[in-house]
Amino acid sequence: MKNIPMVPAKNIVYKTQDADSWFGLDYNMNIYRGCSYGCIYCDSRSDCYKNTEFDRVKVKENALQIIRNDLRRKVKTGVVATGAMSDPYNPLERSLLLTRNALELINAFGFGASVATKSALVARDADIFKDIATHSPVIPKMSITTFDDEICKKLEPNVSLTSERFEALRILADNGIFCGVLMSPILPFINDTEENILGILRMAKEVGAKFVYTYMGMTLRQGNREYYYEHLDKSFPGIKEKYIKRFGLRYNCPSPDYKKLWKVFAAECERLGLLYDMRAIIHHYKAGYGSRQQMLF
Repeated sequence: MKNIPMVPAKNIVYKTQDADSWFGLDYNMNIYRGCSYGCIYCDSRSDCYKNTEFDRVKVKENALQIIRNDLRRKVKTGVVATGAMSDPYNPLERSLLLTRNALELINAFGFGASVATKSALVARDADIFKDIATHSPVIPKMSITTFDDEICKKLEPNVSLTSERFEALRILADNGIFCGVLMSPILPFINDTEENILGILRMAKEVGAKFVYTYMGMTLRQGNREYYYEHLDKSFPGIKEKYIKRFGLRYNCPSPDYKKLWKVFAAECERLGLLYDMRAIIHHYKAGYGSRQQMLF
C-alpha cells in the first residue's frame, strides 16, 4: 500500500448502541476513512466529525489484523456492518481488497454481514455474501437517491451511476442474496417528486431487491450545510434560497411534500411487495438464523 495515506487504529469492530433500531446490526466496522465520491449532500462532511481532508480516502493501519483480533475476542457473534462513515467499496478497494478480505474474516468467524454502499463494486463479492448466508444473516444495502442518471451526476459526481447500482443489485439478487435500497436522502426541491420515488421503487422490484427504506428529507449541519449550498448554486440555481427560507439552521430538513410522498411510497411498496418497515426488514433477513432472531420477532 505504498503512497496510500494511513491512519492508526487500535480497534475497528465495535459493538453498536442499539442493535434493533437500525437493521438489527450488532457491530460496526470501518476500514477506510474519508470519501472521494463528492456527494454534495454528505452528512459525514460535517464539522462535528473532525475529519479534515474528508475528500481524501485513508486506510486504517493493519486493518485486517485488527479485525481478526477484534472478531476473535467477541463473546457473541452477530451482524457486522460497514459503510456508516466511509464507503467500503471506494476506488481504492478495487485493488486493495480490504473489504473483501474483511468479509472473508467475518465468514470464517461465523458472523453475519451488512454493507451500505453507492458502488457497483459490491457485486464482486457476491460469492462471499453467499457463503456467509449459509450460516448468518446478510444484507447489502445500496444507497440510491435519484432514478435519473443525469441528476445523479450532479448530486454524486464520482459515484457509480444509478443504472449501474441497480445492475449490481440485480447480480446480488440473482445470487439469492437478500438486498435492497436505501432511498436517502430525498432532497427538498430537487428529487422529492412522485416520479422519482416511483421510478426507484419499480426498478428496485425489477432487479430483485427485497426492500426499500427511506427518509423523505435530508440533514444539514455546520460544514455540510456550507458545502451543500455552494454546490446548489452551481448545479441548481435558486434552490439555496428556498432552503434558507424554509429551514434556516435546522438539522432535519424534510421534504415539504413529505406526507403526500410517504403515502405514494407506502402504497407502491405494498403493491409491488417490497418491504419498507424497519422491523419487517430485520425480521425477514434474519429469519431462520437462530434462537435470538426467532425470540425477537
